[in-house]
Amino acid sequence: MPLVGLFQGMFEQNILTFNPGWDENAGKMESFDDVRDIQKHLKSLGINLVSEADESTSGPASIVLIDPDGNPILIDQHV
Repeated sequence: MPLVGLFQGMFEQNILTFNPGWDENAGKMESFDDVRDIQKHLKSLGINLVSEADESTSGPASIVLIDPDGNPILIDQHV
C-alpha cells in the first residue's frame, strides 16, 4: 500500500506526495510500481506533467503534475 504524505508550510503551495518503493517507515518495499511506469501511464491518459523522469534511467527519480485545484502532486521515488 502506498504511503501518502501531506505537507503544509514546508513548500510554497500545498503539495501532495507519493513515494513509490517506500513503506511507512521509509523502508524499501520488495514490490512497487516504478515512477517511470507511473509516468507512462499518466501520459497515456493525456495527463500533462510539469516535470518528468528520464525513462532511460532506473532508480531514484520524480515526476510532478498539477491537480485540478492547482496544487502540485510530487511522485518521488528514492529507491
